[in-house]
Amino acid sequence: MAADNRPEVRKVLIITLLLNLLVLAIKVVVGWLTGSLSLMADALHSVTDSANNILGLAVNHFAAPQPDRQHPYGHQKYDAVGALAIAAFLLIACFEILSSAVERLVSGGKPARISPPELWMLLIVLGINIFVAFYERKVGQRNGSAILVADAQHTMSDIWVTMMVIGGLIGVWQGEVWHLPQLQSLDVILAFPVALLVFYSGWKVLKENLPLLVDEMAIPPETIQAIAMEVPGVVNCHDIASRGTIGRQVFIEMHLIVDAKDVESAHLITEAVEERLQERFNPARILIHVEPPAYHSDQITY
Repeated sequence: MAADNRPEVRKVLIITLLLNLLVLAIKVVVGWLTGSLSLMADALHSVTDSANNILGLAVNHFAAPQPDRQHPYGHQKYDAVGALAIAAFLLIACFEILSSAVERLVSGGKPARISPPELWMLLIVLGINIFVAFYERKVGQRNGSAILVADAQHTMSDIWVTMMVIGGLIGVWQGEVWHLPQLQSLDVILAFPVALLVFYSGWKVLKENLPLLVDEMAIPPETIQAIAMEVPGVVNCHDIASRGTIGRQVFIEMHLIVDAKDVESAHLITEAVEERLQERFNPARILIHVEPPAYHSDQITY
C-alpha cells in the first residue's frame, strides 16, 4: 500500500506558493518600470506558478493513496489530473507570449529601458526560482508526487526563461550605453524562444502523466511472466495486465497455472509470486486467478 505523504507535499506547496508570489510581484514591478515585453511575458509565466501551487493544494487534498468505499483503487489519479492542468497552464502561457511578441513586432512600441538596480532585482528572482525548482523536485521524487515533480519542471522552465530575459535586458541596457539601437529589439526577439521553452515544459508534463490516466501498460508482461516462472509450482501464466506507475503504485493481474493438489498449496504458490512481484515493483496491488495444471494457454497478454 502506498504511503500517505500528503502533509509533506502540502507543506512544500505552501512554501513555494509564497515564494512564487514574491517572484511574481518583483517581475511585475520591474516589468512595469522598464516596459519590457519579455519580462512581462515572464511575469505571465510566473502567474501560472502561483496558480499551479493553488491547484496542487486542492489536488493534494483529494489525492489520498489509500482506497475507500467510493474509490477502491485509491485516489492517485487526482495527482495526474493536477499535473495535466499544469501542462494546460503552460500551453496557454506559451500562446500569450507569442501573441504579445508578434503584436510588438507588427505595431512597434516603446523600447524597454533597464538599469543596474532592476537587473539586481531580477537576479534575486533567479535565485528564488533555482531554490524552488530543486526543493520541489527533491521532495517530489522522494514522495512519488507527480504534482511536485511537474511543478518543479515548470519552475525549471521559468529559470531558463528568466536567464534569457536577463540576458536580453542586459543587451538592451548596453545598447543604450553604446548607442546601438539594434540591441533594442533583443527584448522582443527573445520572447519567441521563451515561448518555445514554455511549450516544451508543458509537453513534457503531459507526456509523463497521460499514460497513468489512460491505463497504459506499466510493466511488460514478459517481465512479469519471467518473475512468476521462477517460483516453484508455477506451470505457466497468461492474460497478464498491468497499469499505474512504477515507484508510485502499480496494479498487476494475471491467470496463473499451478501444480498443486489442493487449495492451500495453490494459495502458498500465489503468495510466493506476489511476494516476488512486490519486491520488484513495490508498492503493487496484485490479483491472481489460479487455474489447474491441465489448463493450457499461450496467450501471455491481451
